[in-house]
Amino acid sequence: MFRSFITFLKTPELRKKLVIVFLLLLVFRLMATIPLPNVNKEQLNTFFEKYQVFGLFNIFTGGAFKNISIVLLGVGPYITASIIMQLLTLIFPSLKEMLYKGTSKERAKFMQYSRILTIPLSFLQGFSFLTLLSRQKVIVFNSPWDFVNDIIIITASSIFLMWLGELITEQKIGNGISFLIFSGIVIDLPREIIATILTATTKSLLNVILFFVLFLLIVISVVYISLAERRIPVNYAKQVRGTKIYGGAATYLPLKINQAGVIPIIFALSILMFPQMFVYLFAKINNPFLLKLTNFINNFNQGNAWYLVFYFLLVFIFTYFYTFVTFEPETIAENLQKRGGFVPGYRPGKTTINFLNQVTSRITLFGAIFLGLIAILPILLQKFTGITTMAIGGTSLLIMVQVAIEIMNAIESQLIMREYEVY
Repeated sequence: MFRSFITFLKTPELRKKLVIVFLLLLVFRLMATIPLPNVNKEQLNTFFEKYQVFGLFNIFTGGAFKNISIVLLGVGPYITASIIMQLLTLIFPSLKEMLYKGTSKERAKFMQYSRILTIPLSFLQGFSFLTLLSRQKVIVFNSPWDFVNDIIIITASSIFLMWLGELITEQKIGNGISFLIFSGIVIDLPREIIATILTATTKSLLNVILFFVLFLLIVISVVYISLAERRIPVNYAKQVRGTKIYGGAATYLPLKINQAGVIPIIFALSILMFPQMFVYLFAKINNPFLLKLTNFINNFNQGNAWYLVFYFLLVFIFTYFYTFVTFEPETIAENLQKRGGFVPGYRPGKTTINFLNQVTSRITLFGAIFLGLIAILPILLQKFTGITTMAIGGTSLLIMVQVAIEIMNAIESQLIMREYEVY
């Protein structure tokens, strides 16, 4: 990998792409440091100490939410819009046909729908968060126009970041949206490591060492599972066309253990954040039922065992659900049959579809357990060692590892394509 990266840097055209990506990321990081007007910094620190659940949302904004910057929402609305559009394929067969079986123009049209949906979602999320922050005295609005002005800024910034992410994607070094999230995690990581080391005393030094050892083991397991796949053998029948013989090759169909990526954790976090948002928005309403509900939700936090159990189950369920939504065994079996391919021991058509469904269900079981454990392990690790300065969670680890693997694969692909062009 290191040799490939050096070769990549020595190639002028590829080096230019890397420079462009770096400059675009720099623009995002600069925007993330520009705060909205009238932010009370002291109240802001109190807000994040009191409501740690928003630290999870901060991950998907690339650290912009913690600064209450003009890119407050980050790429969150675009991620939400993309997920909603994929879920709508279950309801509307035409959208499913467009995404999985359509031409490049039809898939581009599907992506355009996601971009359009990002606009109202940015507005709604901006309205909700600004209302919450103003009630917590984090932002003070002197007039209704100030409120409207901030919503316009937040919405426009989210759309700008969506465009910025697509510009990064066009460089073919990795997914631009993932890059933006990745940059926020990587920037905060050195600061968290230094803070952890500096705050360690002689008594807690052993816990710090144990924390980093366990943390390293979690990273290794994430890398291993992210690369793990079940290879289904596929043979292609020989076809005679004129005087030439085609086919007859043997290959395999790779099925990843973790096909859902970090999407199930995003779903689970969204559901877990909703009750917290409910509490913050209706905390001042003097109603007996709402007060009881508020107390129950306040006790249902990361320190609660039932919270961890519920978090694990949500991730587990959503892993199966999202894999079911995105994995298309019928399409795979149909494409294999059209190209003269077949899985040894299984007839083309329905038998192959049933086999792919069976294999996917089995490997998804391991993927779901893995994602659930990765989601709660960092929380358990913090409770076990007593170290809270390392706020990085399972979602951050998955994003870091998957983006790193994606960059590695993209660099190797670019080098291979260049070799073909040369020869």
